[in-house]
Amino acid sequence: MKDYEVYSSLRVPKNSKVIVRLDGRAFHKLASDLELVKPYDEDFYQVMAKVCEDLFREFSPSFVYTFSDEISLLFDKLPFDGRIEKIDSVMASFTASSFVLNYVADFKKPPAFDSRIIPINDGDILTYFKWRQDESWTNCVSSHGISYLKTKYPNNEANDKINGMKLNEIHELLFQNGINLNDIETYKKRGIGIYRKNKKVVGFNKKENRNQTSYRSYVFTDWELPLFNEDFFKNIGVLK
Repeated sequence: MKDYEVYSSLRVPKNSKVIVRLDGRAFHKLASDLELVKPYDEDFYQVMAKVCEDLFREFSPSFVYTFSDEISLLFDKLPFDGRIEKIDSVMASFTASSFVLNYVADFKKPPAFDSRIIPINDGDILTYFKWRQDESWTNCVSSHGISYLKTKYPNNEANDKINGMKLNEIHELLFQNGINLNDIETYKKRGIGIYRKNKKVVGFNKKENRNQTSYRSYVFTDWELPLFNEDFFKNIGVLK
């Protein structure tokens, strides 16, 4: 019967870099069930950051990026020997489990995430993450826009109005009504990043009778991401 497992041997080519992207399934309904605060629920984002930290520690990607209910993990060393079925299934299930463990809530329905693998080369890493960060900004503007419109119009009318507006028009509407998106927290505009940083540790070397400096890496959750650029990815060791 093992022969019926037709996709079990499908693997990512060796020495490939890939991005694994995870998306929450039907999280609009989940947000309603949990009565999340609109446009941004602080508890939800704290949980998503903890989920990303769990993923980082478990699977050792070189970089993790999240906004809304989406998570992207960049790998240069693939887990499970590159087996696609294994990567997709375990990552999605681990993410859902971590979400439940970190969220103090009574779920009406078990949360789920889907997973996909995106092969990528060094030249496209910046392009990919800029694309997702641009989507984070779009999500930020739209979320604030619909939240504002729903204070002025019934839900259906508010939805109709925002569907006919360009992003710059929503931004201007908010600004004209006292909502300056430049003043909101950075992570709401640019997302959250998880990567390793080095910290200096000074200890005393008894054998040599002197202070000795070393550096140790730790997992850092960045709530103040810059606009992504080549220097950022070089500084965190993703690009050379």
